[in-house]
Parts: sequence; structure tokens; C-alpha cells
Amino acid sequence: MARRLPSIKETKKERPGFKDSFAAFRLIPRFAREIWKTSSSLFLINMITRLINAFSPVVVLWIGKLIIDEIIGIVNSGSEDYTILWNYVLLEFLIVLLTDVLGRVITLTDGLLGDLYANSSSVAIIQKTKEIGISQLEDAVFYDKLERARTQTTGRVNLMSNILNQFQSLISIGSLIAGLIFFEPVLIVILVLSVIPSFINEIRFSSASYSLARSWTAERRELDYLRYIGANDKTAKEVKLFGLTDFLSDRFSRLSDEYYRLNKKLAVQRTAWGGFFNMLGVLSYYGAYILIIYRVLTGMITIGELTFLSGSFNRLRNALQGFFGRFTRITESALYLKDYFDFIDMETPPPVKDPLPIPDPIKEGFEFRNVWFSYPGSSHHVLKNVSFRIKAGEKMAFVGENGAGKTTLIKLLLRFYEPQQGEICLDGININRFERETYQQVFGVIFQDFLRYEFTLRENIAVGRIEDLPDLERIKRAAELSLADDVVRELEEGYEQQLGRRFKKGKDLSGGQWQKIALARAYMKDARVLVLDEPTAALDAKAEFEVFERFIGLTRGKTSVIISHRFSTVRMADRIIVLKNGEILEEGTHEELMENDQLYAELFSLQASGYQ
Repeated sequence: MARRLPSIKETKKERPGFKDSFAAFRLIPRFAREIWKTSSSLFLINMITRLINAFSPVVVLWIGKLIIDEIIGIVNSGSEDYTILWNYVLLEFLIVLLTDVLGRVITLTDGLLGDLYANSSSVAIIQKTKEIGISQLEDAVFYDKLERARTQTTGRVNLMSNILNQFQSLISIGSLIAGLIFFEPVLIVILVLSVIPSFINEIRFSSASYSLARSWTAERRELDYLRYIGANDKTAKEVKLFGLTDFLSDRFSRLSDEYYRLNKKLAVQRTAWGGFFNMLGVLSYYGAYILIIYRVLTGMITIGELTFLSGSFNRLRNALQGFFGRFTRITESALYLKDYFDFIDMETPPPVKDPLPIPDPIKEGFEFRNVWFSYPGSSHHVLKNVSFRIKAGEKMAFVGENGAGKTTLIKLLLRFYEPQQGEICLDGININRFERETYQQVFGVIFQDFLRYEFTLRENIAVGRIEDLPDLERIKRAAELSLADDVVRELEEGYEQQLGRRFKKGKDLSGGQWQKIALARAYMKDARVLVLDEPTAALDAKAEFEVFERFIGLTRGKTSVIISHRFSTVRMADRIIVLKNGEILEEGTHEELMENDQLYAELFSLQASGYQ
């Protein structure tokens, strides 16, 4: 069944009013402080240059007036002394030249500041995700916030340029208004009446544009996803094999066409109303122009003053339209800026008060005490009153059918989530009493959905302990322990080989080769507790046996937790816990569970029969 798309009525519900639009302006000072932090020297150069350049329009117009009045005076008097005239022309030439140079400096510093701020804001988003819990990262509402914050970097850079341009424009407008007031104050009234309606119209449509984009955040993420799986080397095999191209393109078309329809309606309305208000502005401009001509014909002002007033009025009208146009763009961008700061200010799990030191060495081990857990937004309990111990130095295996709760136990053990009831202890201390990040450093973990980093092979292994990236000998030892050194020997560039197909000279690996590299990360970290969640799923039986035989030997004396569907692996563990529907069904060694003749024995026999 197709998912229902946001309607126009629902989009309007999310539309911010004038109050919301202007309230977003309170974020501008904070935004300016962030720009200042990226480069205070560039910011100062930009502001000083704009300040000087802001007066150039009125100065050039005034000198133009002086030139025309001087020419008329020379013609009427018959004088042949052109010294003052040429001095005016030279002065205007120098000012125009200076204006061009200053404009180029402004463009340069705008670009540099924009690049620096884009980089720093992207870093801030990445760093923020470090503080956020896995429970938030796996939440769809959170992802909408992340999407709005992540994809609006260009908009924030444009907002910076618009704000700086507003500062310059305000000074230019002020100087032009002063000139008009000196000669003809009534022109200011005409000008304001011509521009204000257009300004209000733009504000209204900018908020409508923002609300449309906001209400369609999830759908735009889906469009990006459909683009990705529809044309990607990692998905191409299944897309072709299952004949999904038409399905994906039809789904993309349905979503994109609906978004286009809503956006088109908004764009047409915005253009139509904008044209109407602009026509009023043009009429008011020519009304003012007629007034200026009349003043000249009646001898109230000179020809030079005519050029100054008409030029000033025209420039002021354009400046005001630009000012109000940027104002509406700033208003819209400020709403997007609010999304960014909302993400940066998102509440994160509070730090532990008076955290305790991690036991070193671990003496007793871990204990789950009456743990209940359900995922956020679900009433279904994935774990129900689970209690067991993992002794220090013990190799514990979790077994059970899919959905039994095995991986969820690992997530709780690693403090990715917190249990709704019960507690998890390390050496008798609730793990909530430890600082989260320090506690998680105790573990070396390889998940079944481990990342295939498209870095060099050396970097891929060093991910397990990234501070030791320069230590090639340690990386080599980790590769040997995980059997990844076999992969290294097959690669032309060895440890410096670029992996994956995304970048030039990259080489992709088989699933088993990637898995050996992922295992090397666990050995790289040399953690006190190792957790392997289906770590050998992509390996053949022989390679799996070699990996685990070596693993058992290397982890002697260390606590380790294994999740696997392969019983040849599981039987190597000191103790096995069998889960069913979120509860512990059985517990014991392989031999004890086989004698018990329940679920474990049944699953073992079924798997063993497949090899006979």
C-alpha cells in the first residue's frame, strides 16, 4: 500500500506565520558569532570594505551632478577653463575604480568565509552525532532533523552573504535617502508605498516555501534513497535480477511529481502576485519621474540635480527592492537556520554525576538483573525479565532464532539503550554509574553489519584504534591474527590499497575478505571485552574454523561474547544461553544443552543434518 503524501492543507498547517518568521531573527547574532569564530580577520576585512563601498553610489551620483552642472555652466558662460570639470571626471573615475576593487575584495572574502563556515558547521553536525544516543540515531523523527540540518549547508552560506549584503545596503540606502530628502522629501513617501506591498508578499511566500520543504523532509529523503538504490553498483545486481527498475522509477516519479505539483502551484502564485506588485512599483517610479521633470521645467531644480534625483530615486528603488528581497530570503533562511541550531542544541543523555572508575582488571564480570526492554515507540517487549551472568574471562555465546533478542542484549550491554526495568552491573556496579564513553572503550565489537570504509586497507584496520594509525607494525599484527594478511598479499598496493569502488584506483573485496578486515579491527583495539555479532557469516567453513580457533586461543583470559547461528562456532564457548521470544530458555555448556534435548539440541541437529 502506497504511503500517503502530505497534502496542501497539511503543508499549510506547518506554515510559520509572520511572528515565527521574525522570531527566527533572534538567531542571527548567534549566527554572526559563529562566522566570526571561523575567521575574525576575514570578517573584519569584509565589514570594513563593505562600509567604505556602501557610500560609493551616492558619491558617484553627486559627482555626476557636479559634472553636468559644470558642463552647463561652461556652455552658458563660454568659458574655456575646463580644470574643475576634468578634476570631477578624474575623481569619478578613481571612485569607480576603487568601487570595483572593493567589490572584488568583498566577493573574495565572502567566498572564503562561506567555505570556512560550511566546513565548521559540517564538523559541528558530525561532532553532535557523537553526543547523541543510538536510540535517537535509530529514530525516524530524529533523521528528519538531521536531514534538515545536514542538507542546508549551502543555504546557511547564502544566508551569511545576504546578511553582510544587508549591512552594506542599509548604509547605501541611508545615504541615498538623505540626498532625496535634501531635494524632494515627497519622493520617499512614493518610494515606500511602491515597495512595501511587494515586501509583504515575498515574506508570505517565503514562509510557504519553507513549510512545504519542511513537511516533505521524509519524502525528500525517500527520493534520495530511491536515486541511490536505482543507480548504484552495490544494488545493481538485485535491481536487475528482480526487475525492480520500473518499480523504483514509478515510485520515484509518483513522489517527485507530487512534490513538483505542490511546488509549481506555489511558484506560479508567487510569480503572479510578484508581477502585480512590481507593476505598482513601476507605476510609482514613473510618477516620481514625472514629478522630477516637472520640477526642472518650472525651474525649481537644475539639470544636474535632475540627474542626481532620477539616478538616486532609481538606485534607491532598486536598493530597497534588493534589500527587501534579501530580507525575505534571510527570513526564510533564518527558519532553516533554526533547524540547524535546533539540531545542535538537541538534548543529549546527561553526563553521569560523580562517575566511578572502570574496574581494572574486571574481577567478577557482568550481570543482567531482571532486565525488561522494548524499543522506543513500541509496546512489544524484546526482552522479558532476563537475568544471567557473564563471568570475567568467560566466553559466552548467545543462540536463538531471529528476533529472539540476541543483538538487543548486546546493545544494552554496550549502553546504546537503557533497560526499562532491571539493571546491568559490572563487578556489582550498575553500568549507569560509569561515564558512557569511557565504559564503551572497554569493548572491542564487530557487528554483523560492520561498515566497509572506503579508505585504504591500512586505515580500515586502524579504525579499531585510530590513534595508532601510524603504527604499521601493530596493524600488521592485527591483520595476521584475523587472517587478513592473506588479503593484503593479494593487493597490488598492500596496506596502502584504496578499498571500494567510490574513489580512483579503488578495489572492492569479497564479503569474506571484508569480514577478515573487520575482525582485524577488534584485534587492533586489544579491548578487555570482545563482542562478536555474527562475525564470520561471510566466511567459508574452513576459514571460520581457523578464525575461531585462533580467536579462542588469543582471547584466553579475556571476557568475550559471541552471537552466531553456526553451532560449530558456538560449541567452542564456555557457556551458551538460548533465547526464545525475549526470554532465557536454556543455559549451559554444549554437552549439557544437548543432553537437555530442547531448542538448542533441535537447532543443532537440524544444522548438522545439512552437512550429512
